Amino acid sequence: MNIMKTFKSLIVSTAASLFFFGSYAQGTSTVLKNERRIANNSLEVVARFDKTRPGNVAVSADGRVFATIHPLGAPNEQLVEIIKGRAVPYPSADLQKNGKAASAETFDTPLGIVVDKKNNLWMIDMGLELGRTRLFSFDLKKNQITNTIEFDQIIAPKGSFIQDLAIDESRGWVYLADISNPGIIAFDLSTKTARRFSGDKALQSEDVDMLIDGKVINFGGKPARVGINPITLSDDRETIFFGAMNGTKWYQVPAKLFREGADDETIGKSIVKFGDKPVSDGVVTDQHGNHYITNLGGFGISKLDASGHLQDYITDRKLNWPDNLALSKDGYLYISVNQLYTTPAFTGSSDAGKPPYFIYRIKL
Repeated sequence: MNIMKTFKSLIVSTAASLFFFGSYAQGTSTVLKNERRIANNSLEVVARFDKTRPGNVAVSADGRVFATIHPLGAPNEQLVEIIKGRAVPYPSADLQKNGKAASAETFDTPLGIVVDKKNNLWMIDMGLELGRTRLFSFDLKKNQITNTIEFDQIIAPKGSFIQDLAIDESRGWVYLADISNPGIIAFDLSTKTARRFSGDKALQSEDVDMLIDGKVINFGGKPARVGINPITLSDDRETIFFGAMNGTKWYQVPAKLFREGADDETIGKSIVKFGDKPVSDGVVTDQHGNHYITNLGGFGISKLDASGHLQDYITDRKLNWPDNLALSKDGYLYISVNQLYTTPAFTGSSDAGKPPYFIYRIKL
């Protein structure tokens, strides 16, 4: 499937901005042992979205909550801070597209965001309208952009869909995932140089259907096959974890191979399976080596613990397409939920979504 070609055709037919193709859970094809089930009233509403869909979510060390707005539907705002339950443009309204065409002076189609251990906010803007993939960092004390890095056509060629990232703040490296041209991009902040690792089987989609309530979810008129999406780092930043969106394996590879300039063959031979996972979208890895993984077919979150054991962790019908996850310092798991499979890109007709959409949190 040519993901970018399909996205562009959707823009023409829906008069919307280019769209992030989220992931799906495997549903009944993976059976997980329950660790615990969470009652409906355990999910706390952080923010409610009556018109737009939240994309990814991030939480600062002092509990500030940030979210991208999903590019589908040409939202006026691209990046917001949640203040008293309201989505407020961040860091200013002037940096949002506000219904205008994309430009170098505004955000375009961002999705992935994360707060690093130094309490800086990072965001990857896929540039699907502008044609320029940019990485932004923000000083959360000054509420200002501190870095804007644009990737060249060798690293981010036409048709790229670079939408997830992980930060090694101590060594100054950024690792990003491209689902359209499946690959890992490693960027050295000190030298401003990047390399792309691609072609390995582990980066590709598995031949696994994406199921919700037992129904195969189509994209572009047929079951989608989408490669690497979630990418995370271990707490010591020495191990990169990743997996395909519609895949059942969670992989690991030493980060130092990228830092030390190892060739693709060496990196490929060093990739090993860490454990199983459901077909998923977002993943977050905690300081103890546990991986919390969105499980769309299960309307929940799965937990792959440090020993490689996979279990259901949260099950709740409110988690209707949990798109992305973030952890806070005070032990909450934040969950962005947006019913993405009900959009015209998947239904092939009208939007079947039933607002509102939510960011939830739950105490772990």
